[in-house]
Amino acid sequence: MGKKLKAEDLEQDLLIEYSSRFLYFYQTNKAVVWGGGIGLVLAIGLIIGFFVYSAQQEDQAQELLGIAEQSFLIGNYSTALNGSEADFTLGFVQIANNYGRTSAGNLANYYAAVSEFELGNYESALDFIKQFSVPSGIIGVSPITLHANILLELERYEDAARMFVRAAEWDVNNSTTPTNLFSAAEAYHEAGLTNNTQSLVDRILSDYPSSPTANRAQRLRGLIASNS
Repeated sequence: MGKKLKAEDLEQDLLIEYSSRFLYFYQTNKAVVWGGGIGLVLAIGLIIGFFVYSAQQEDQAQELLGIAEQSFLIGNYSTALNGSEADFTLGFVQIANNYGRTSAGNLANYYAAVSEFELGNYESALDFIKQFSVPSGIIGVSPITLHANILLELERYEDAARMFVRAAEWDVNNSTTPTNLFSAAEAYHEAGLTNNTQSLVDRILSDYPSSPTANRAQRLRGLIASNS
């Protein structure tokens, strides 16, 4: 079980500190604030306080994430997920929960999904990958593909197929696009949706005839024909 945030950590929360100061000032000086145009100063102060707080949270989350990554990289997924009481470390679960609005907190959701997947905990993996904000471009393809593979393990074949198509179209290229389209075709085939399977096979052979996936698509086309 991982550590929770300590009371002193909450006391050092700069957003709470800045907000409390300005709100106290506002409550005791309402007439002056709005009569003298200090409302703008108040707003600016709160904004500054928020950005200081956000930067502090990001730094803390990045540091904690780096520690959890060490366990992840050696395949110790349980410790990576939940941290270690003996070593006073937090895991991806606690980082995602406590720093969810930071980039590192978001990435912790992805790491947690991978870790749960490797441990065979597919429902938990699905929960985490749903919370992950997928980045644009090619680096967003792998998380979507992971999402599709989790659905496959849960035998939700039609949902998995749609997610593979999403991965294929997230960043269109000659490598990940035909590969994910073929995975989608296989998932549709597993779901018994022959027309969907055939459509994707035709798309691969038409748009990516030179890709390594084309040979597999051709074999799947033959399998569909033999079963029809």
